[in-house]
Amino acid sequence: MYSGAMARTRDPAVRSLLLDRAAQMLRAREPVTLRTLVAGTGVSTMAVYTYFGSMDGLWKALRQEGFTRLATKLAAVSMSADPVRDLAALGAAYLSNALENPDLYRVMFDAGFELEDADAADEALHGLVRAVERAKTAGRFRDDVVPLELATQSWAIGHGLASLVATGPLPHQALAHAVPMLTALFISAGDDPSRCRRSVGHGWEQTPPAGVRLS
Repeated sequence: MYSGAMARTRDPAVRSLLLDRAAQMLRAREPVTLRTLVAGTGVSTMAVYTYFGSMDGLWKALRQEGFTRLATKLAAVSMSADPVRDLAALGAAYLSNALENPDLYRVMFDAGFELEDADAADEALHGLVRAVERAKTAGRFRDDVVPLELATQSWAIGHGLASLVATGPLPHQALAHAVPMLTALFISAGDDPSRCRRSVGHGWEQTPPAGVRLS
């Protein structure tokens, strides 16, 4: 049981507990109040004020936590000499994060809650932009490709699949559709088809979502 003393020392486990609990309750459409949030957790209602200042602070932190975990997942992807492979690896890591944190994933894009640090949240997309820029420099994509536009298209593929699987009706294996979809997108940007298929396949193999393998 988490004591009041532990809360006052700001134990990170307590903060994570409250955030995960709030996300789970939102998914289940349960009313989230101070009392219902801490019920059965061994944490007092004072912990909400200790860690978040208020319930409004909790909502802001909840969205931010989703992006924080995503950033950690993406940062774990090692970059290589093949930028197209890296784009696919980042996409696979994005999908993996959604499966590992489905409740937070549902909340992190809900603009009804403010973010604590919008710039940190934007960094997820900026990583894709940088990978596209590298691909252009390497001659994999055409000179007229706009990095932000292609990165956004890549993100839209990942977000659509993640939403349908992590918080929607499709089975996990449907995430494998990301491979041909990303391959088609990158070929349309000018990459050689055979080389692109190899790069995307290798990128997916670096960080495939759990239980989702290519046939």
